[in-house]
Amino acid sequence: MEKEKSEDQNNLGTEETSLKDENLTKEEAPKTEIDPLEKISELEEKIVRQYAEMENQRRRYEKEKDDAFEYGGFTFAKETLNLIDNLERSKLTIENDESLKNSDGFDKIINHLDIIYNDMISILKKNNINPIQAIGKKLDPNLHQAMMEIEDENKDNGIILQEIQKGFMMKDRLLRPSLVGVSKKVTKKDKNPSENKENSDEKK
Repeated sequence: MEKEKSEDQNNLGTEETSLKDENLTKEEAPKTEIDPLEKISELEEKIVRQYAEMENQRRRYEKEKDDAFEYGGFTFAKETLNLIDNLERSKLTIENDESLKNSDGFDKIINHLDIIYNDMISILKKNNINPIQAIGKKLDPNLHQAMMEIEDENKDNGIILQEIQKGFMMKDRLLRPSLVGVSKKVTKKDKNPSENKENSDEKK
């Protein structure tokens, strides 16, 4: 009887010890539950970031679509300018050929070349491709490319005096720059040093 009583007491003590350990473990264990408000705030931030990314993608797509529509023929237009260059060179060659100048069909050939040239320029303009104004303008690195300097005592530096190759714009985008010759201001003394020396010698 005493033995059974002793065993019951031991079992009771073990249960109490187990309960105490369990309570202690619960108190010491860190809280793993997330505050609902923090969770909501975190989700809101994720949604805002995803929306911003989607909006940026949409804008990039719209820009690419607009560029494709506006400038889809950019490369083709640039290649077409070679035809105009060849036409101008052909006309210049014919005009400088003394044997052709005296022929009966010279004027007709020049007139036909002018008609073709003007038609091509007209077609380009209808497609928003326009020649860049160069002669008499101040050199603009965004539109013109200087190929040489031309001494001129009556012009300030950087004024375009010669157009070597015509430049073109496609709407607000540069199709190709104008190749030009620009002025280099000189004085009479700089321009004719030998002449000035002769005049000086004469005075002596």
